[in-house]
Amino acid sequence: MAPFEALMLVPGMAEVVEPLGKRLILHRLWEAPDPEAMLREVGPRVRAIVSTWHPPRVDAALMSRLPKLEIVVSFGVGYDHIDAAWAGAHGITVTHTPGVLDDDVADLAMALTLAATRRLPQAERYLREGRWADAPFPLAASLGGRTMGILGLGRIGRQIAKRAEAFGLTIVYHNRRRRDDAPYAYRATPVALAQACDILVVAAPGGEGTRRIVNASVLAALGPDGVLINVARGSLVDEAALIAALRERKILAAGLDVYENEPNVPEALLALDNVVALPHVGSGTRRTRKAMADLLVGNLLSWVEGKGPLTPTPETPWPRPQN
Repeated sequence: MAPFEALMLVPGMAEVVEPLGKRLILHRLWEAPDPEAMLREVGPRVRAIVSTWHPPRVDAALMSRLPKLEIVVSFGVGYDHIDAAWAGAHGITVTHTPGVLDDDVADLAMALTLAATRRLPQAERYLREGRWADAPFPLAASLGGRTMGILGLGRIGRQIAKRAEAFGLTIVYHNRRRRDDAPYAYRATPVALAQACDILVVAAPGGEGTRRIVNASVLAALGPDGVLINVARGSLVDEAALIAALRERKILAAGLDVYENEPNVPEALLALDNVVALPHVGSGTRRTRKAMADLLVGNLLSWVEGKGPLTPTPETPWPRPQN
């Protein structure tokens, strides 16, 4: 039997590279002096793509160059950089790493909520700049009596809600579908959700269906005392509209871990004093990144052993339908 060959697009954690390198032939595209030449050479034999960071996109153009491609294993719960619908339609399975990062991302959502509302980074800078001796730091907003709206009540959204309840916040949510198992009030549209809350947390998946779902109308509905928190994907927020809303004080503040064009963050956004900005570190703990790496490796090795994937995406269900 021919050895199993996989194509890894960009560098990844040793916890991914080392176990896969021991069990199969792992072609490291980023190490190739001529990536195009490598694709031409190994493409006809490659049966898996390992996507650990993005870009590059795993789109139809790339997958169609690999006639024996069976599976794409991705590092992260979000997989909007992969054309999973095209893959599923062509008999290719896509996996991701849900579940293992929920707690860390939910923790960060609450940390951003506190930091943006109470202006904690600004207060620290105030102290470090020696300004406390001249005057106390200005009073900030409070979490007390607020309502949190969660846009996307999936695994991560549920964990955010659990934490927010411990802070005494009222929870409302919007989802693609009303959840019968959720004890929170449902709002039928993002605008209606924003009207019902003053902290709006974005926790929905990325992709074309949610692109810029938080637009100028949603921000206007959130109002001048409103706080936007985004721990999902930058693509869900109209960044230009957000900058305008913050600059014109149409909303109070924003706490952001994700951006439309990472790692490039608009200077106009960073220049605003009512923004807390982090460099996409929601899952950025050693424990969680190790768990994500282990699940990615587990998905691919389970596939190689003929057991099927552990965590396939909904677009590529398993077992694969019979034609």
